[in-house]
Parts: sequence; C-alpha cells; structure tokens
Amino acid sequence: MGAGKRSLTMAAVAVVCALTVLGAPVTAYASQTQPTDPTPTPTPTPSPSGTGTPDADSAPVTNEELETVRAKLEGLYHDAAVATDAYNAAEEKADKQSAEIVDLANEIVKGQEKLDKLQDLIGAAARAQYRGGSLPPEVQLWLSENPQEFLEGADRLRQGQLATKGLLAEMNRTQDDLEQYSKDASARWQKLEANRKAKEKAKKKIKKQIAAAEKLEADLEDDERERLAKLEEDAAQQKQAAWLDSGILDEIDGNASEQGKKAVKFATDQIGKAYEWGAEGPRTYDCSGLTSQAWIAAGRGIPRTSQEQWRQLKHIPVENMRPGDLIIYNADASHVAMYIGDGAIVHAPRPGRTVTIAGAGTMPILGVVRPDA
Repeated sequence: MGAGKRSLTMAAVAVVCALTVLGAPVTAYASQTQPTDPTPTPTPTPSPSGTGTPDADSAPVTNEELETVRAKLEGLYHDAAVATDAYNAAEEKADKQSAEIVDLANEIVKGQEKLDKLQDLIGAAARAQYRGGSLPPEVQLWLSENPQEFLEGADRLRQGQLATKGLLAEMNRTQDDLEQYSKDASARWQKLEANRKAKEKAKKKIKKQIAAAEKLEADLEDDERERLAKLEEDAAQQKQAAWLDSGILDEIDGNASEQGKKAVKFATDQIGKAYEWGAEGPRTYDCSGLTSQAWIAAGRGIPRTSQEQWRQLKHIPVENMRPGDLIIYNADASHVAMYIGDGAIVHAPRPGRTVTIAGAGTMPILGVVRPDA
C-alpha cells in the first residue's frame, strides 16, 4: 500500500472515529438537574412588594400579581421552546452532515483503491509496450514469416496504446475525485463543528430559561401554585371560547386520511408521557418530537422541528383542516400540535407538563400544514 493510500485511509478512519465522539448523545437535561441535597431549604415566598423577604403579616399574593407571574412564565417557556427548536435543527443537521462525512470517507478509501489498481494496470501496459516495441515496425514486418499475423499484432498494439491513454485519463479523473472528496469532507466537517457550537448555545439557553421558570414557580406557596394553575386554565378556556365563537368549527368538517388516522392514534397513545426538550420518544417528547414521530409511525417522514414543518409542508386554510393536520403556533412557529377533530389538539405543551389534549384555539395560531397533502 502506497504512502498516499495509507494517509487517505487513515484520514478516513480518523473521520469515522471522530464522528463517533461528536455523535455521542447529549445527557438529558432532567438527569442534570436532580437536587443533590435530599432536604433542600425552602425558598421564602416573595412578598407582594417583590422584595422576596418573608413576612408573616404580609398580604397574600393577589390574582393580579399571579397574572404577572403567569405572563412571565409564558414568556420564559416560549423562549425555551424557540431555543429547543434551534437545538433540534442543529441536531438534525449534524446527523445529516455526519452521515455525509462517513460517505465521503468511504469514497476516499474506494477511490484510493481504484487509483492503485489503475496505476498497476498502466505500469503493466507500459512494460508490455516496451517489450514489444524494441524494433521499428517496418523491420518487424520484414522479419516476420507471417505478415498478416504481424499486422494483427500491430493493430493490437494500437489498441493497447489507446487503452493506456484511457487508463491515464481515468486515473486523472480519479485523482480529481479524491481531491474533491477531501475538500467536501473538510467543508462538511467545518459545518458540523459550527452546528455543534449552535447546539451547545441553544442547550445553555434552554437550561437557563427553564431554570428561571422553575424557580419562579418554586417561590410560590402551594395554594398560590394552585391559583396560578387555575388562572392558566381560565385563560386557555377564554381563548378557546373566543376561537369557537368565531364560527370556525362550523366550517371544519374534513375527514382524516388513512395515514392521518394512524398519526392521530400514535399521538393520542402518548397522552400522559412527560415533556422533555429535544426528546422524540418513546418515553418523553417535545412538541415537534411528538408530531414528527406520529407521522413517521403513519409512514410519512416529516421535518423534525416546528419551524421546518411550517416551512416545508403544504399550507392548508384553517377552515379546511382535518384530523392529523398540524397546527403551527406563534408568529415564530415555535410550537406545534396535532389536530384531532372537534376543535381539539394533542400536544406536548412545555417542561413540567405531559402530552395532553387541549383546545385548538388556546394559543395564537400561525397556520396549518398537512404532511400527507
């Protein structure tokens, strides 16, 4: 094996080994946030003045103050959802780029093997021509007892020369291919590294937003958390009622496709499973992890993130949606749910919640997309 072949082969092996390290699964956030102290010190309930100083005689937290907390929580979890989409997108790109680099590494190895074989063939052809071309053709013809045999041999010689030229041209093309494979592998490696950094940045933001939201809720007393949950429920019901009062449900009468029915069944079978950012099942899901896996189960692969689902899938008017269609929420397409009929959706809401059924109008609808259009 030549030095060039060894270096390219070792480079290809190194690429695959490096990808194994880069492709290692990220430790789940939930596993990193378990308390180390079995008896943590309770956090004092913030006073109405917002100082955080406990005061036995202070007035209870008002609904207006809890509404402020609810709005802040909504903002924190929204930002976490945006960061989760960025993380998932980087993850998807990294997986694709890793596979492309492995393919290129394999092509480099095969190309080097082909180049070695071509060099051997060219060398053999050159040696044969050297042995058969020591005398001028006219002398060989004069000495030959069978001129016809010599002419046939000369024709074979010309064919051999043409074949050698062809081998040289093929060798040059193979060398050019190897050079291009190396450049492509280097470019994809740089993109892979950029996506790795993007994933880490998104991961840090997710953790920061979720930790802030969890602390905000943890600072409340039990009865205050119950009132907060009731405020969230009331707000969702009011939004759903307003959406239904628009008469939109009177226009929605589409029947699910066969694939749509399978997707709905898969999604509803996950009800009760916990939300986890970046998760695609089978025990936990984030919003787009649930919808993408449901449609994979139905036999239709779709983009991994809510933003790409909105960008790539066919848009459908809300009044024409049918069970199995995906409803994209918020102006930045940061949340997605699956429509299941009768004005309801199944979705993975946010950290601290489980896959559940909710009203389709409880969040601001950006639009509807259909995976099996």
